[in-house]
Amino acid sequence: MNKKSMNQTAQTLGEEVLRLLYPLHCPVCDGIVRRSEGRICAACEKKLKLLTPPWCMKCGKKVEDGEEFCPDCRERTHVFVRGRALYDYSCAAASLYRFKYSGRREYAKVYGEMVADYLGDYIRSIAPDALIPIPLHAAKKNARGYNQAELLAREIGRRLQIPVVTDVLVRQKNTLPLKCLTPSERQNNLKNAFNIRQNDVKSEVTILIDDIYTTGATMDEAARTLMAAGVRKVYALSLACGTGV
Repeated sequence: MNKKSMNQTAQTLGEEVLRLLYPLHCPVCDGIVRRSEGRICAACEKKLKLLTPPWCMKCGKKVEDGEEFCPDCRERTHVFVRGRALYDYSCAAASLYRFKYSGRREYAKVYGEMVADYLGDYIRSIAPDALIPIPLHAAKKNARGYNQAELLAREIGRRLQIPVVTDVLVRQKNTLPLKCLTPSERQNNLKNAFNIRQNDVKSEVTILIDDIYTTGATMDEAARTLMAAGVRKVYALSLACGTGV
């Protein structure tokens, strides 16, 4: 057995031991997943519905046949070049809540694998220099213990061999939860929310990673901050987005 094979065997054994000590939870029902079932239990495999065409050519929301843009994108101009998402929010809402607030960090492995499988070709076509997760304010990250967008970005980056950059974009404003705000309130809430930690931003093309896309206000403000620092093109990718129809 050569050195590469030995390393792969050791990695596989290590993953098996970790799975025995820390069983995977199904991201749909949160039950323990059997080793023979992969990462989603058999009963839940069809409950997470992937976003399929037609989708908005700007943000990636589902639209009706014959439509190029969703109502939101027909009314506003986004800063990011284009966005895509993996799921419709309605089928993933409970799962994303647990991923975000209930410590289910292991969901990142499932979602990262799904993103790489389903959106990998799209991501490669962009040829990004880096993936940049939407940062949390320090107070929120300390309270939660992790940033779900960063966990997701690292899994996607590892699978697609794309660098993940977390030391450039910083959230300097502890913004209010966006779900209860109107579109205009979201924009005001996010104004000057981000800053650049380093003066020298080397990336020219980046993809912003977040868990949920709604109106795009967060992605736009983050993209605006990065472009002001010299990034040429910014794309957006999220696990789930709301409907555009």
